[in-house]
Amino acid sequence: MQTIPANLPLKKILISGEQITRRVGELGAQISKDYHGKTPLFLCILRGSALFYAELVKNITTDCHLDFMCLCSYSGTSSGGKVRMMLDSREDIKNRHVIIVEDIIDTGTTAKYITELLATRGPASVEICTLLDKPSNREVEIKPRYSGFTIENEFVVGYGLDYNELYRNLPFIGVFDESKQ
Repeated sequence: MQTIPANLPLKKILISGEQITRRVGELGAQISKDYHGKTPLFLCILRGSALFYAELVKNITTDCHLDFMCLCSYSGTSSGGKVRMMLDSREDIKNRHVIIVEDIIDTGTTAKYITELLATRGPASVEICTLLDKPSNREVEIKPRYSGFTIENEFVVGYGLDYNELYRNLPFIGVFDESKQ
């Protein structure tokens, strides 16, 4: 079991690095099976999904393409509710199978925004693969096809997730303790 370093503002480690590695391997195997004979486009939503994305695509055994988008909806520990596009995909997705790779689906606002935007571009399909799913905090109806872990309504950091751009590099998911900031 991983212990929390004293200098980190965490209440607890929610998901260990070992648990993440194991679950991402399972997701990669399932997606590879589901898309066998197809060439899906994995679309990483930067920046939070970068670590998950890198680990996930290493576990994909079917041919695939990779691309990136950057969207922003958070400030500190709260979602602003308004999604801003910072970087758009460079790939033409018409008639292609797209898998959006997200770090977390919280309110669902960003996931809904991106799926609706991509749907206007004529893809064959659009699915979501998220490391973390927080359905108890949902403000819009959205359900990912692939989900690593379902978590309670706590603010988490690590493995790509941040608090004001800090703690993304942690090799585990921890529950943030704002009182220690």
